[in-house]
Amino acid sequence: MAGHNKWSKVKRAKAVTDSRRGKVFSRLSRDITLAAKAGGGDPEGNARLRTLIVKARDANMPADNVARAIKKGTGELPGVVFEEITYEGYGPGGVAFIVKVTTDNKQRAAQEVRSAFSHSGGNLGTTGAVAFQFLHAGQFLIAKERTTEDALLEIALEAGADDVVTSEDGFEVRCNIHAFDKVAQALEKKGIKSDNAEIAYIPMTTIPVSDVNAARAILKLHDALEELDDVQTVFSNEEMDDAVAEAAQG
Repeated sequence: MAGHNKWSKVKRAKAVTDSRRGKVFSRLSRDITLAAKAGGGDPEGNARLRTLIVKARDANMPADNVARAIKKGTGELPGVVFEEITYEGYGPGGVAFIVKVTTDNKQRAAQEVRSAFSHSGGNLGTTGAVAFQFLHAGQFLIAKERTTEDALLEIALEAGADDVVTSEDGFEVRCNIHAFDKVAQALEKKGIKSDNAEIAYIPMTTIPVSDVNAARAILKLHDALEELDDVQTVFSNEEMDDAVAEAAQG
């Protein structure tokens, strides 16, 4: 949940409870529909769609749901028209937030996101208000047991990645958003499975949060945003260790 801790986000997603599983499926369906609409319904020729199908499989999303979402994107089945919108704002303590939304009603989405910010001590900003604090790039998170640093460096850089960052949790491959599909294909061909792959907003500077009350306010905004049906992903730049996050949630 902490904005800076990419791996905490992955662990949290994997531990999703049954009560939230329907929302996860809904978000994946929207992403799959948009990917199929943009790049076609054949996963062999659409790396973004392939990546999402793997995510859906990992989340135990029924294959019929995936197939329907693809057909809605290709126009084979009727469906609502979704738009992708990015909102920016500041949360408690000046933490920067970027909220990616997929919606069939822009007015509703804007009202709900604005309300979440205002009720949690934050403020919704204009386009560009906080984006300069983030790197908009492709991001692949890969556990250490899946490969070695040397092997990953060779594969990723040859495919057009910009950097491979190593931490105690694993490897993070970063690339230009236009190189995302090529890097995804290169990793897939070598059998290297990503624990999470997405076009992300990666904070270039972070705001340390050590006070439990401040952490609680920030996590309250995360929860409020993530509860919204139209919200797909939330990025933020707080730096909070797991102990503080756990205390804030207690």
